[in-house]
Amino acid sequence: MNMTTPFPKDFLWGGAVAANQLEGAYNQDGKGLSVQDVLPKGISAPRTEEPTSDNLKLVGIDFYNRYKEDIKLFAEMGFKVFRTSIAWSRIFPQGDELEPNEKGLQFYDDLFDECLKYGIEPLVTISHYETPLHLSKTYNGWVNRQMIGFYERYVRTLFARYKGKVKYWLTFNEINSILEEPFMSGGIFTPKEQLSKQDLYQAIHHELVASALAVKIGHEMMPEAKIGCMVLSMPTYPLTPNPDDVVKAMHAEQRNDLFADVHARGYYPKYINRYFKENNISIQFEDGDAEILKHTVDFISFSYYVSICETADPDKRNEGKGNLFAGVQNPYLKASEWGWQIDPQGLRVTLNKYYDRYQKPLFIVENGLGAIDELVTDEQGNKTVIDDYRIQYLNDHLVEVGKAIEDGVEVMGFTSWGCIDLVSASTAEMKKRYGFIYVDRNNDGTGSLERYKKKSFDWYKEVIGTNGASLTDPAAEK
Repeated sequence: MNMTTPFPKDFLWGGAVAANQLEGAYNQDGKGLSVQDVLPKGISAPRTEEPTSDNLKLVGIDFYNRYKEDIKLFAEMGFKVFRTSIAWSRIFPQGDELEPNEKGLQFYDDLFDECLKYGIEPLVTISHYETPLHLSKTYNGWVNRQMIGFYERYVRTLFARYKGKVKYWLTFNEINSILEEPFMSGGIFTPKEQLSKQDLYQAIHHELVASALAVKIGHEMMPEAKIGCMVLSMPTYPLTPNPDDVVKAMHAEQRNDLFADVHARGYYPKYINRYFKENNISIQFEDGDAEILKHTVDFISFSYYVSICETADPDKRNEGKGNLFAGVQNPYLKASEWGWQIDPQGLRVTLNKYYDRYQKPLFIVENGLGAIDELVTDEQGNKTVIDDYRIQYLNDHLVEVGKAIEDGVEVMGFTSWGCIDLVSASTAEMKKRYGFIYVDRNNDGTGSLERYKKKSFDWYKEVIGTNGASLTDPAAEK
C-alpha cells in the first residue's frame, strides 16, 4: 500500500475534539454550567452537586484562550478538517432562554475564522455530551419533549450565525451512548438504575426527532451544507460459532443499529418492535413526528475504537474494562492500557457493513489510542514523546480504511480523536492521552499547559502530505 494510495484526492484528513474536554473557561464570558461540570471523574464516579476543583474539565487545556496556537499546529500537520463541538451552554447558558449569549457566539466565530484562515474546514458537533445542566435538572433532559423546542432554537441560532463558515455538521455525538450513559449523553437527571426503559426510549425518540428536525432546518437554511448523524460503532462478534452466540450478537448489533437506521432510512426498523413489545415500551409519537423523521442525513459519521463479543453462555461473560459499552472480551485481540481491545480490521468490517446498509457516504470522526505518554528530551534538546505505539495503532487502522475504500466504500474523511491531548471523557483524566501534541497538564491539575509535538505529529503530517501513501500494511510485511 505504500506505493499507491486508495484515498480519494479530496479526502478530509484531520483531528477531532469536544468543547467540554479542552476549552476550559467553564464560567468565562457568560457560559452556563453543563452536565460535564458536575462529572469530575467522567462516568467512573457519581456526579457532584456543584463544580468541584478536582474536575479537570473546568480548565481543560485552556483551548478557549489558546486556540490560535493550537489551530496553527493543526495547520502545520496539514489538517483539511477540524472536528469540534459547540458548548450549548456558551450559547444558551440555561438552555431555555429566548436570546443567545453574544460572547459565546463570537468565540466560535473567531475559532472558525481561525480554521478557515488555514484552509481547514470546521466539522461541528451541535451537541457533544454537554447538555446545559439547567435543562437536565429542570426538565430531566431528553425525557422531556420540550427539549426538542430548546434544541431547535439552539440549532436555528447556530445555522443562522455560521452558515457561511461551517459546511459540515453533526447533530448529536454518539447518540446511541444514551443506552449506557443517560446523564452524560442525554442530560437525563433520573439516576440510571431508576430510569425505566419506557422513559429511556421515549428520550431516544425525542432526540431522533430533534436530529431529523435539525437536518430539515439545515437543508432549508444552508442548501450547500452536509448534515450527518454520529454513532458509537462497535462491531459485535459472536464469541463462538454456536448459533446461540450468533443470535445474541445479532440482537446486540440491532440495539445499536437502531439509531443509524432511523437517521439514514427515516423510520423505525421492524426488528425493534419485538424488543419494544417484550419490554413494554410504547413510543409516544406526536402528530408530525413520522414526517420529520423522513428528513434523512447526508452522511453517517461514527467513532470506532473497539470491537466486542457476545455470548449466550453466562459462564463465558468475561467483560472488557473501560468501554462505554460493556462487552465480552475477544481472546484473539490485545488491549490498550485501559482495557480497550485493539481491532483494526473491525474498522474495515464496520465501513463495509454501514455502506452496504445505508448507501450513504461515511466519515470516521473518532479513532485513536489513549495511552500513558512519557515526555522526554530528544538529541536536539526538544521535549517530545516517542509514541511509536500510537503511530502503529493509527497506521494499522488507516490501512484498513484504505482497504475498505478499495472494497468500494465511500469514505469522506478521518479525524483522529483528541488530536491534541485533552481530558478524557470516560475517566476525566489527563494521563489517558490521545494527541499528536502533548499538553503539560497532570491528573492533579498541575502543569504549565505548554504544548510539545510528539513523534506522531510528523508521522501524521507525512500521512496527510502523501494522502495515505506513506502508510505501511502490516499484513504485507508478514
